[in-house]
Amino acid sequence: MTDKKFGSDLIVDSLINHNVKYVFGIPGAKIDRVFDRLQYDKTAPELVVTRHEQGAAFMAQAVGRITGEPGVVIVTSGPGVSNLATPLLTATSEGDAILALGGQVKRSDRLKRAHQSMDNAAMMAPASKFSAEVLDSGTLSETIANAYRIAKSGRAGSSFLSIPQDVTDSEISINAIKPLSDPKMGNASIDDINYLAQAIKNAVLPVILVGAGGSDEKVSLALRNLLQHVSIPVVETFQGAGVISRDLEHTFFGRVGLFRNQPGDMLLKRSDLVIAVGYDPIEYEARNWNAEIDSRVIVIDNAIAEIDTYYQPERELIGDIAQTLESLLPSVRGYELPADSLKYLDGLKDVINTQEFEVEKASEGKIHPLDLVTTFQSIVKDDETVTVDVGSLYIWMARYFKSYEPRHLLFSNGMQTLGVALPWGITAGLLRPGKKVYSHSGDGGFLFTGSELEVAVRMNLPLIHIIWNDGYYDMVKFQEEKKYGRSSGVDFGVVDFAKYAEAMGATGYNVTSVEELKEVLTSIPDTTGPVVINVPVDYADNIKLADAMLPEEFY
Repeated sequence: MTDKKFGSDLIVDSLINHNVKYVFGIPGAKIDRVFDRLQYDKTAPELVVTRHEQGAAFMAQAVGRITGEPGVVIVTSGPGVSNLATPLLTATSEGDAILALGGQVKRSDRLKRAHQSMDNAAMMAPASKFSAEVLDSGTLSETIANAYRIAKSGRAGSSFLSIPQDVTDSEISINAIKPLSDPKMGNASIDDINYLAQAIKNAVLPVILVGAGGSDEKVSLALRNLLQHVSIPVVETFQGAGVISRDLEHTFFGRVGLFRNQPGDMLLKRSDLVIAVGYDPIEYEARNWNAEIDSRVIVIDNAIAEIDTYYQPERELIGDIAQTLESLLPSVRGYELPADSLKYLDGLKDVINTQEFEVEKASEGKIHPLDLVTTFQSIVKDDETVTVDVGSLYIWMARYFKSYEPRHLLFSNGMQTLGVALPWGITAGLLRPGKKVYSHSGDGGFLFTGSELEVAVRMNLPLIHIIWNDGYYDMVKFQEEKKYGRSSGVDFGVVDFAKYAEAMGATGYNVTSVEELKEVLTSIPDTTGPVVINVPVDYADNIKLADAMLPEEFY
C-alpha cells in the first residue's frame, strides 16, 4: 500500500467532503484511477456503473431534481464526454443541478489528432452553466468546489469539468477543500412585498402560477402555509406538480403545458393578477398562456426573469422564495375572493370534473389512456415517486394524474427529452429506499435508455416500469395528423417487452385490460425487484388533446 496521493484522490476526497452519496458513470483509460478509488474505498461515494453515459447523467440529474444538491456523473474521454451533451442540456434547461467530470487526453496531446482528443469544455459550454478544463492538479479541489456551487446556485443547472489524464495521475501533496456553507439569500425587499400585497387586495381574481422553483421543499411548505390562510387559486406547470397537498385541493385548477386548452389556461387568461412563483418560461412559454399580452404579472423568484414580448413582469420579488412567501402572509391574511370570482371558479371546477372522453370505446385488447391513468391513480401512494417519459403518455399523465407531494411526479418539460423515466426511477429508488417507484414510458422512449433496466436489477430496486405501447412515436404522429392529415417517420417494429425484461433479470407482464392491470399492480409486493408491465394503449382520442375543450364563457 502506498502513501502517495494523486489528483484522483483529490477528486474523490472533494466528493466525500461535499457529502456526495452516489457517483454514476462508466470508466475508461483517461479517468480509471478515479474509478479505482471509488470502487475500493468504503468511505467514498457509492459507485453506480451504468450501461450508457447518457443513462448515468440522467440518474445524476434526478439527484439534482429530487434533492436540490448536484448529482455527480463521471465518464471517460471522447464519446464518453460527448454522450453527456443531451443530459447536461436537459438538466440546465430544467433547473436540475449536476456536476459532471469527463476524462481528457494528456495535456501534451491536447492539440494533436490523438486518440479521443477534442475540446471537451468548448463542446459542453452551450449545455451547461459552467464548463472548464483543469490544467493543474493542485487546483482540482478548488475547481470542483466552485463548479459544485455554481451548479446549484440561483437557477440550478449543470457544471462540467474536463480533466486531462496526467492531471488525474499527478502526485499531489495538498488536501481537498471542505465546502463552505451555502450563502443565504434574504427575502425580497419590504417595498416589493407590500406592493404585491396591495396588488392582491385590489385584485378580483388573482392566480398563482407555480413552476419548478416552487417545488423546492421549503418553498412548497411556505406556499401551502400561505394558502391555508388565503384561498387564491393555483395553477401548476408540469414541473410544479405536487406542490398542492390533498387538503388544499380546492385551490388547485390543474396543470398547464403544451396546448393552450386546459382549465388552467382559461383561468390565467381570466385573471387580473398572475403571481408567478418559481416559474421559468421554458416550462410553458408565456406566449401560450398570455397570447394577448394583457396579463398583469408579478414574479416571486430567486433569479431575475428572462423578459420577452409575452412575459413582461410588472414587479419582481427577488430573494429566497420561501422567506418572501412567509413575509407576504401577514399582509394578505384574510383576503377573500369576490362572490363573482368564486362562482366562476365553481363552474371551472365542474368542467374539470367532467369526463370528456368515452373510455369504453377503446379497441378490444387495448386500454384507453385515461383508464390507465385512473387505474394507476387508485394504486399509487402519495409518498411514492412517479417518473414520466416524453410522448403522448406525458400529456395524459400531466393533465390527469394527481400528485400531492412536490418532486414526486417528475417530467422532462424544458427539453422534453426521451428516455429519462427509467434512469430517474432508478435514482428515486436509491434516494427513497423502502418506497416503490413507478416509471412510465412509451414503447419508443423506453428503448432510448432501456439497457439501464439491468442496473435496477443489479441493485434490486423496487422499480415498476409501465410501457404505454401503441407501435408509434405517437406524440409526433397525432400532431402531424392534425397539421397535415397524415403522419410520417413515426413507425417502428414490434418488441416483446415482457421477454426483454426477463432477459435483463426483471419480471415482465403483458396486460390487455384495466382489470388485468389492476390485478398485476396490486399483486406486486413492496419488496419487489424491477418489474416491467407492457400495456397496449388505444390513442384514438389523442387528437382531442389539442382541441379547445372549454365553453366560451370560461375564456
